Amino acid sequence: MFSYIKDRSKENPQVQLLLSLSSFSFSIFADKDATYVKIKDGLLSLLDTPQSERPDFSMIASAEAWGNFLSDEPKPGFQTLSTMRRRRHMTVEGDVGLFFRQMLLLEMLFSRLDAGAQNPAYLPPGLEAVTGHYLRLDIKGIPHRVYFEEAGSGPPLICLHTAGSDGRQFRHILNDAEITSRFRVIAFDLPWHGKSSPPNGFQREVYELTTDLYVASIMAFVDAMGLDKPIVMGCSIGGRAVLHLALRHGERFRAAIGLQSALYAEDISLGPLPPERALHRPDIHGGMLSGASMAGMIAPQSPASERWETMWHYMQGGPGIFHGDVQYYFKDGDLRNGLAEPLRNSPCPIYLLSGEYDPSATPEMGKELAELIEAAHFEVMRGMGHFPMSENPDLFRQYLLPVLEKIEEN
Repeated sequence: MFSYIKDRSKENPQVQLLLSLSSFSFSIFADKDATYVKIKDGLLSLLDTPQSERPDFSMIASAEAWGNFLSDEPKPGFQTLSTMRRRRHMTVEGDVGLFFRQMLLLEMLFSRLDAGAQNPAYLPPGLEAVTGHYLRLDIKGIPHRVYFEEAGSGPPLICLHTAGSDGRQFRHILNDAEITSRFRVIAFDLPWHGKSSPPNGFQREVYELTTDLYVASIMAFVDAMGLDKPIVMGCSIGGRAVLHLALRHGERFRAAIGLQSALYAEDISLGPLPPERALHRPDIHGGMLSGASMAGMIAPQSPASERWETMWHYMQGGPGIFHGDVQYYFKDGDLRNGLAEPLRNSPCPIYLLSGEYDPSATPEMGKELAELIEAAHFEVMRGMGHFPMSENPDLFRQYLLPVLEKIEEN
């Protein structure tokens, strides 16, 4: 069932490099059938019976679950190992910390990260119609220097990136002439992210995003730019933030577009918990773990080039920044217990788009939110995951353009 990983261990120089730096063993259980894998001296060995030493960890799932995982087009929840674990289709027992340290290697060996491979559209050499600027502004009384990119003219469309990433996720929208001919698209990097540096003295604090800080950062940007009734579109934590903006400053926005929006987020994985602060600790490469984890949030149909670029942005995040962002996503920004109900009467209409393959803000969670707040629009994006604007931009625009047209009409 898993013999293919032997070939993959020899085909990719990146995999070979990771193998040469690793030494561990693990078992794979499909019901009662077991496969044992040993990695040592840069080589991967598949065994039918374990050697004398006990495997460091085990990946355990039903034969049916592994069958879904190995299919040419896995169902939602089965696209990667981390997604299988998160959606309770697989458990990891033993040294869970080692599993997390080696997650990128494991996903490259087992998962279809190059599925949907295609040559990206050829773009001739030349300057793009995107300009970048630095904006000096105060956020909650603290001076910041924030980077943003923009393109086009018309009503402003502010784009909010996901946790641990930056505004590069919106480069396809910034280069979409059909959109920029009608809207002034603006994507800024939150402080601590991308090309926006942390404030002076950051070395004496631990970064943690809160609802108050997030909303204050966005409103400070809107005010400093002098934007009148902008449209705001956010994904993931940005998809949660547009809800908080509509709650607190609904009259300031023409409309809000929530990508992967939900009332809350939680990890429902079975089995032992990951190491404390797994995304920010010295014995785990935070960038590699972040990239590997986000691979499981992307639909298997997405082009490989866009999948890996989305992962790359996560691999470049500053130490502890992704961890600090998800504190807002999992805890401080939770909108359950009636907190979102006032959105039914918000002066800011809310449009929601949910990716079919997102294991974090699932389509069911998006529908729950849409029904609760009586959203102006809700739609499930088929063949899409957690990062529609970056993982499959050509497909995403088919869902986004009709929403923008509705906003223009109102």
